Amino acid sequence: MNKYHKQLKKILKKGKVQKNKKGNITYLLNEKLDLKPGDLLNIFEGHGIARNKLKTELELFQSGERLTEKYRQAGITWWDYCGPILVNSYPTYFEKLPGLINKINKEKRNSKNYVMFLGSTDAESNQQPCLSLIQFQIDNGKLVI
Repeated sequence: MNKYHKQLKKILKKGKVQKNKKGNITYLLNEKLDLKPGDLLNIFEGHGIARNKLKTELELFQSGERLTEKYRQAGITWWDYCGPILVNSYPTYFEKLPGLINKINKEKRNSKNYVMFLGSTDAESNQQPCLSLIQFQIDNGKLVI
């Protein structure tokens, strides 16, 4: 079982339950899922992607590479349909994070899920949108960081 699935199992087994209008959520406080590139490769290895290509793609993505030409030069062609610029990248994510933090700070709730749409850069692209789920939790009146 990989680290991700172990963490999910731990949440289900030891997590606190919080009830709200939409139902119940189970969460753990002060937990950290630390995934190294090898761990991510382990998670995705079940898919029919060559290990070296996946490793190279992950390195390019983590370095913030936005040009699909750089991926193509590394033999990774599955982003070609996106056009010249990869919209769903770490730099795009970090550019959008301050606005999301401001939105969270304005709302007063015990927990809330936000979906951050990374594809809205006004750049023309056929790329599918990348949606990131961001969740924060307040426990005993304090934000859990």
